[in-house]
Amino acid sequence: MGRSLRRDGELAHLPDHALLSVIHIPESARPSPWWLILRRVGYALGLLAVVTFVVYVDRNGYSEDLTFIDALYYSTVSLTTVGYGDITPVTQNARLTNILVLTPFRVAFLVLLVGTTLSVLTEESRKALQIQRWRKRMRNHTIVVGYGTKGRSAVAALLADGVPANQIVVVDTDASALEAANNDGLVTVRGSATKADVLRLAGVTRARAVVVAPNLDDTAVLVTLSVREIAPSAMIVASVRESENQHLLEQSGADSVVISSETAGRMLGLATVTPSVVEMMEDLLSPDEGFSVAERAVGDDEVGANPRHLADIVLGVVRSGELYRIDSPEAETVEPGDRLLYVRRVFSEDVKDK
Repeated sequence: MGRSLRRDGELAHLPDHALLSVIHIPESARPSPWWLILRRVGYALGLLAVVTFVVYVDRNGYSEDLTFIDALYYSTVSLTTVGYGDITPVTQNARLTNILVLTPFRVAFLVLLVGTTLSVLTEESRKALQIQRWRKRMRNHTIVVGYGTKGRSAVAALLADGVPANQIVVVDTDASALEAANNDGLVTVRGSATKADVLRLAGVTRARAVVVAPNLDDTAVLVTLSVREIAPSAMIVASVRESENQHLLEQSGADSVVISSETAGRMLGLATVTPSVVEMMEDLLSPDEGFSVAERAVGDDEVGANPRHLADIVLGVVRSGELYRIDSPEAETVEPGDRLLYVRRVFSEDVKDK
C-alpha cells in the first residue's frame, strides 16, 4: 500500500498553472463578458473622440485643411494603423502632436483590440498565482472528503460552529458536487482522495482535521489509510454505513468513527415510540436554531465546582483529551484545564453573526 501511494508523485510536482482544472478557489461575483466587451468598446470610442479633438484643434498642420469629418477619418485610420497616407502631418507642431499624443493612444487602442486575448492570459496567470499563494498559506484547515449528504452536513456543522468557509477544502471526483461546494464558498480539489498526490494538493500535511465521508465503506478505509500515512498528526473523523467496518477504520488510523446506518436506524426506532425524543435529538444536532451540544473551556470561577451545579446543562467533562460523562466519578469536580460538554441555546441572530 505504501509503495503504491508513493508512486503517485506526478500531480504534486506540476506547476501551478497546470492545476487550474484541479484546484478551484471561490471568488466574488465577476462582471459578465458582455459588460466587459461593452466597457472596452466604450474605452475605444473615448480614445477615438480624444484623438479626433486633438487633430481637429491642429487641423491647419496637415497636408490639407481638415473638416471635423476629416479629423475623425484621420484619427480612425491612424489608431487602427491602417494609414492610407492621403492625410499627413506637415508642420512641426502637428508631427510633435502625433509623436506625443497619437502614438500612445494608438498603442492603447491596439491593446483594447486584443483585450480579449490579453484578458484570458491575465486570468490564467491570476488564477495560477492565487493557487500558488493558497498552497503556501493554507494551515490548520479542515479537509472534507466527499460532498454528498454526509459531507454537506459536516460542512454545515463546521460553518455553524464558526469555522470560516475559506478554511474548508472539499475533495471529490464528482463535478456537480465540486460545483455545489464552490458555490458554498469552499475551496475544492478534483480527484480521488485515495491518491497521495490529491491529498497533498489539498494540504493534508498541514491540515488540522480530515472528515472522511465517501459513499462506500471500502473507499473510507482506503482514504483513512492514505491520510494517516501522509499526515500522522491529523485528526481523522470517518463515517461508515455498517458497524462491522468500524474496526477497519479504527485500525486504519481514524480517531473517531460515526456509523451512519445504525444511527439512522436508532432514530427510526425511537420515532415510532417516542417521537418527541427524536425531535429533541434533531434539535440538538441541528446547527441553525434551538439547542445544540457544544464544548467550552472551564472558567476560573468554576474550578473545583460540581458540573451539575453550574448554570449550563453539562453533559460531560473533557480532561486530557478523554470524555467523562456527568455521572462518572471523574466528573464530580471541575479541574483546571478541563473543557465542558454542555447544551447551548442557539438563536438565529447568532447564526447570522457567524
